[in-house]
Amino acid sequence: MPLLIKIFSNEYSMIDIIDMVLVTLLLIELYRLVRGTLGINIFFGMLLIYATYLLVRFLDLHLLTEIIGQFVNAGIIVLLIVFQPEIRRFLLKLGKAGLGDRENLWDLIRGNKKQRTKQHEQAAAEIIKALEYFSSTKTGALMVFFSTFKLNDFNSPGVKINGVISAKLLESIFEKSSPLHDGAVIVSQSRIVFAGTVLPVSESPSVPERAGLRHRAAIGITEETDALSVIVSEETGTISYARNGKIKPIASINELQLVLHKALVG
Repeated sequence: MPLLIKIFSNEYSMIDIIDMVLVTLLLIELYRLVRGTLGINIFFGMLLIYATYLLVRFLDLHLLTEIIGQFVNAGIIVLLIVFQPEIRRFLLKLGKAGLGDRENLWDLIRGNKKQRTKQHEQAAAEIIKALEYFSSTKTGALMVFFSTFKLNDFNSPGVKINGVISAKLLESIFEKSSPLHDGAVIVSQSRIVFAGTVLPVSESPSVPERAGLRHRAAIGITEETDALSVIVSEETGTISYARNGKIKPIASINELQLVLHKALVG
């Protein structure tokens, strides 16, 4: 009997519950893999198609079940094609860890929480130091935080840095005489991945007319992805952040710490 029918008829067993829990954990891990990228739209699109398939199957709509079933059957192939680099990288790491090394395998799948927390704290402290300097000197800056960065999400990703976050590095990037000054810095996994990145500019009518290109770019990238942007105004030195197409000034150092924590943790 299909699991969906068992759920509605209250006939599911402990095995069915374990099955649902494992599927839920799998979906969570898949979401963690693609969040912060344009691939998140594909992920939710596949979920919507599969949910529709379960519904029409439960309602015993034979023709729709047959049609949508073809999309579901091809879904695995689509996922393998779209996320081929991530799957390949994960399998390589999995083989390197070794199935017999349970501690390394667990760290690979879930990550070392204590180490990640320390990295986030150090990165946040360096970013705050740089932002305070930018604010006091009215140096324009734009930083975009991704939980997972996808190079093919950008037409012009900029200059590859792949460096540890430090206040001095950020200050040198956004120095007014630097050729990378006008672009954005891309931060992912507590590292500066790219600098001088050209971002899509928001065309939303809700954006204030006084907003400059830097602020429009900060808003624009958050309209297309679930990234978080932090901006320093070159005119006023005000520090703001943007998320989900909305921009808000940061009122205190405590709020800035909270915003950076959310940005770095994802």
